[in-house]
Amino acid sequence: MTDDLNFVQKARREKLDALAASGTPPFAYRFDCSHHAADAVALYPEGEERDGEIVRLAGRLVSWRSAGKTAFAHLTDSSGRIQLYFRRDVLGEDVFAMTKHFDLGDVIGIEGPLFRTRTGEVTVRVTRVEMLAKSLRPLPFGKEEVVDGKLIRHSDLVDTEQRSRQRYVDLAVHPEVRELFRSRSRMITAIRAYLDGLEYLEVETPTLQPQYGGAYARPFLTHHNTLDMPLYLRIADELYLKRLIVGGFDRVYEIGHDFRNEGIDRTHNPEFTMLEFYEAYADYFVMMERVEQLIVRAASAVRESLGGEAKVPELTPPFRRMEWLPSLNAALGGDAFEMADESLRNAARRAGVAQVESLSRVKLLDELFQALVESRIEEPTFVVDYPVELSPLAKPKRGDARLTERFELFASGRELANAFSELNDPIDQRRRLEAQARLRASGDEEAVEVDEDYLRALEYGLPPTGGVGIGIDRLFMYLTNVSNIRDVILFPTLRPE
Repeated sequence: MTDDLNFVQKARREKLDALAASGTPPFAYRFDCSHHAADAVALYPEGEERDGEIVRLAGRLVSWRSAGKTAFAHLTDSSGRIQLYFRRDVLGEDVFAMTKHFDLGDVIGIEGPLFRTRTGEVTVRVTRVEMLAKSLRPLPFGKEEVVDGKLIRHSDLVDTEQRSRQRYVDLAVHPEVRELFRSRSRMITAIRAYLDGLEYLEVETPTLQPQYGGAYARPFLTHHNTLDMPLYLRIADELYLKRLIVGGFDRVYEIGHDFRNEGIDRTHNPEFTMLEFYEAYADYFVMMERVEQLIVRAASAVRESLGGEAKVPELTPPFRRMEWLPSLNAALGGDAFEMADESLRNAARRAGVAQVESLSRVKLLDELFQALVESRIEEPTFVVDYPVELSPLAKPKRGDARLTERFELFASGRELANAFSELNDPIDQRRRLEAQARLRASGDEEAVEVDEDYLRALEYGLPPTGGVGIGIDRLFMYLTNVSNIRDVILFPTLRPE
């Protein structure tokens, strides 16, 4: 194995051996910290000249400057960085000699009092140091500079695929990436707080399902050996959450992973995070208000987390509303429901829709809407009242049975949310699922199957219910102006190296 190592890796292993030979364990079990780096810096007051509070810190070495009997270094942890000052006469000959085996990227623990250097930088005068984890591979630290009081690092890790594939390296050398994912977590916390405040109950439903449903998508299929039965990774949480409404939980939500066996592009990953929430005795008008308030709070959390320089959209309800059919008719220059199939196919070809000949009429309409209307929506907009054929789980629109009480929220050409006045008539639901099953039998792999257990649940009585699904990844992309979904998922799906 060592024959495959490059010069730098071999040198680091030699230092590892030297540490072990000197009696210094290169991989520790524990280190008790008293502060984070940023907190320690804040402890030392401006203008103070004598030694300050003694602190114990742990983190990664990101710089090292040796000058014979002394050395300066920087240590970084999850909060930030702080300067360290090592002196041979303070540490002792043996301990100071150990530091010559340190490399950038090593994880160390230190103890000592705070002071301020002549240049004004808060620093730890190190009196004790421990090796906590020897780094055997060099991290691609690059040039650092301070711009407007902020540290900017130009690392050597610039390949976007490598950054996604080796996210641990990306995070280690790019503090701004760590901050991005912290803000994602805080956005989810804000979403939970909003729903909890409305007395929604957070629940968990099966990821492995005997029958998938709740969306148009191709599933991942697996097999359970003991039960000798096929199982699917869920494509949506919807049908199980509505079973809970039947059971008496009036407001429920789930934040979890869904899986769709489909293509990968800038806005699609096979594994993604979805929020779904359902409210008994509500319709899609109520859910529009819920979505507006939820997204405003999510944006506020991201803005606060990333600071004033972040270009998080300023969102003010009510959001714009647009009807599905009139907007498509305007784009086509005719009535989409009345146009002949071939006219729709010609329009789809002009719009750049792929594989036009293989698409059913309903899929043609869907693709045309995406190409001509959806992709051009910039400001947050609710598109309302979709055709029945595209919405098998939504109630018919009051006054027009061709349409359903469904909305999707779009912004910057991306879908952020999908919601219904949920269909609670089990007879109508069976008709629609059977129609979907016929589409599936004719070759539509995204059409859903008849779920007999779900229909049985509806027959016990589903109250009037409003339901919403929000893609967490896409929402965060929109709020942070990130163009590729890989950049907001810690470990996106990639081809093998």
